[in-house]
Amino acid sequence: MGPTSTREPKPLPDIAALAPHAHQVLKEAEIAGLPNRYRGKVRDNYDLPDGRRILVTTDRISAFDRPLAVIPFKGEVLTRIARFWFERTEAICPNHVLAYPDPNVVVGRRLDILPVEIVVRGYLAGTTSTSILTRYRQGAREVYGHRLPDGLRPNEALRQAIITPTTKAADGGHDEPLTEAMILDQSLLTADQWHTVSEAALALFAEGQRLAAERGLILADTKYEFGTDAEGRIVLADEIHTPDSSRYWFAASYAERFAAGEPPESFDKDFVRNWVVARCDPYRDPIPEIPAEVVLEAAAVYLRAFELITGETFVLPDPAEDPLDRVRRNLAGYLGMAL
Repeated sequence: MGPTSTREPKPLPDIAALAPHAHQVLKEAEIAGLPNRYRGKVRDNYDLPDGRRILVTTDRISAFDRPLAVIPFKGEVLTRIARFWFERTEAICPNHVLAYPDPNVVVGRRLDILPVEIVVRGYLAGTTSTSILTRYRQGAREVYGHRLPDGLRPNEALRQAIITPTTKAADGGHDEPLTEAMILDQSLLTADQWHTVSEAALALFAEGQRLAAERGLILADTKYEFGTDAEGRIVLADEIHTPDSSRYWFAASYAERFAAGEPPESFDKDFVRNWVVARCDPYRDPIPEIPAEVVLEAAAVYLRAFELITGETFVLPDPAEDPLDRVRRNLAGYLGMAL
């Protein structure tokens, strides 16, 4: 059954209202006194000697294996949306979170991340080589160990949500599709681990779809990352149901657009990426300077996503506040923890 909500999506925040905050970006989170820094594409992480990990979500946005820009409030939005979902799903699956000392920061348990990325899909959608829509268009009907019927249309709801697991490629590599049999045959996970992860992922996705529907949204697909803690317990890691890890559509316009063969209306999380692609070959050419208005429009997309998903209002901070100073101040209690 397709969605029935008729709730209209909120408009983008006023770009003019965001202009005074264009400088409030957290590009780097290098904090003297915190040990074992690892700089990822988006997060700066610090491993403490007591088994805790500090994850600082910056405002960096990257694509094509290259940094593109910094988007005001992006890191805060992702952290707060993930918090919204972690707090509402902890009865379904334990997660890594221990504390939120700052709007951009999570302190969590350090985990051994499982070598399988869990993607749950409720619709025939996607554009990458590993997406089920791409494979379906190529004639495949057996995908990730699931049999899909003939006659499905792009962006059509599946009879039930399915798990489409992939390998976790190293930086610069490409994820490869897996099936349950491959996961077990290659000893990527034990049978018990696969059972636990599968049940948790489907339950998390069902709850995500339910709450999204209450807000006039469709959670079409998402990815989860799991790890094991010191006791061997499987724990949800990283983030959950954020616009960067999930595909959201607006329910109000879905049926009409589907009937017309048009793609669903969504959060344009590829706003900056699409701007770059229209002007160069991002894999070969220098990246042109991205105009301030494009950066602010991207910020507005993230703020609208936050407000729609959580139901909360995003209050803009004092323009004089420096986000890195705030992060350093809120992490003062963790300084000096060296091995």
